Amino acid sequence: MKTFAIGGVHPPENKLAEKQAIEALPLPRTVAIPLSQHLGAPAVPVVAKGDKVQTGQLIAKGEAFISANIHASVSGSVAKIDSIIDASGYRKKAVIINVEGDEWVEGIDRDETLIKDISMDAEEIIKRIHDHGIVGLGGATFPSHVKLKVPKGKTAEYLIINGVECEPCLTSDHRLMLEKGEELMVGISIQMKALGVDKAIIGVENNKPDAISHLKKLSSSWDGISVEALEVKYPQGAEKQLIKAVIGREVPSGKLPIEVGCVVHNVGTAFAVYEAVQKNKPLIERVVTVSGSSLKKPSNWMVRIGTPVQELIDAAGGLPEDTGKVVNGGPMMGKALNDLNAPVAKGTSGILLFTNAETPRPPLQNCMRCAKCLTVCPMGLEPYLLAILADKQRPDDCEEERIMDCMECGSCHYICPSGRPLLDQVRVGKNMTGKMIRERSN
Repeated sequence: MKTFAIGGVHPPENKLAEKQAIEALPLPRTVAIPLSQHLGAPAVPVVAKGDKVQTGQLIAKGEAFISANIHASVSGSVAKIDSIIDASGYRKKAVIINVEGDEWVEGIDRDETLIKDISMDAEEIIKRIHDHGIVGLGGATFPSHVKLKVPKGKTAEYLIINGVECEPCLTSDHRLMLEKGEELMVGISIQMKALGVDKAIIGVENNKPDAISHLKKLSSSWDGISVEALEVKYPQGAEKQLIKAVIGREVPSGKLPIEVGCVVHNVGTAFAVYEAVQKNKPLIERVVTVSGSSLKKPSNWMVRIGTPVQELIDAAGGLPEDTGKVVNGGPMMGKALNDLNAPVAKGTSGILLFTNAETPRPPLQNCMRCAKCLTVCPMGLEPYLLAILADKQRPDDCEEERIMDCMECGSCHYICPSGRPLLDQVRVGKNMTGKMIRERSN
């Protein structure tokens, strides 16, 4: 069974919602749509307080090279443009809309009939993806149109589609592969046309045999698309690890996948591309897993962007009394929420509720030099050393030890028998080192 070369862990999967079909979450009374829910510069609002907007209408424009357009996920009145607490816990500007019905912009095809024929050329496809605010839905939220523009001097050979979903508890991608498989095939073909490649590989972990079987059957009718079953190992879904697993190529330190002829997109992104190009639909909603061992109804919801997290929890049966922590994303890379009114954004893959018994960190002890953090690091780094250098505020040494290669997967933090906060310390070190690098280049 294929997998990446070094490191990795296998946490308990806890895929409680994997059998739950995707349901449409009822519209909230108010949405708060962040202007920064993608990698790069925040979008610039093109609406003002009091404006009437329709579902799918452009409300903020991504003007920088790395940015993304933002669209209204509901129809109603703009209550204000103000700072809110987002899922990261920081204050970010957002467009707050009072919901008044659900009137869509003219020209968006809401019919679920599959459209296979791709009439646009590569340039038109990339423009449509840019205009409709499509970003990577696997977590990084990198603007998709930028990825599809192959830099001069580089050549794309493979489109690799990430259907791994290696984070424990999350099942949104799994359900999307089962329920929207045909749309995914079209979305993949659209991206192949935009890139000018004739090979696409969908990587799926072997704990999803139903999705693998379903996609293999569908892909047999599509030229150039294949499905690869992968060993169950975290973080199999990381770009560099996925490339190593499926085609055996290694992305050099500090470089992007295009250096080895690859572009990687998530299955959720492929579906969003299908809807943008074939249905003229902007990215205004996504599938979100809501799960937890004490939750009454672990679920997968199709949620409008900007919906308060509290609404998802209520729809899944309400907040259990023994809840100790609510996490945005997966348990390995996600972050705890300090405000349940934080909105769902384009990168929100899951909302996880952990009990009081599941949340305490182990007692902090001195590092015992067991080297377990070295053995599980998929990037071949020395997490214990990076944590020390970060704590001592030595960015030059952090850079020399390749701290910027850390993908923040949390494997070191998970495996540490001494309860060391390795991931927290390395994140601090990355911020410090990144600042130094930016100042040096100015």
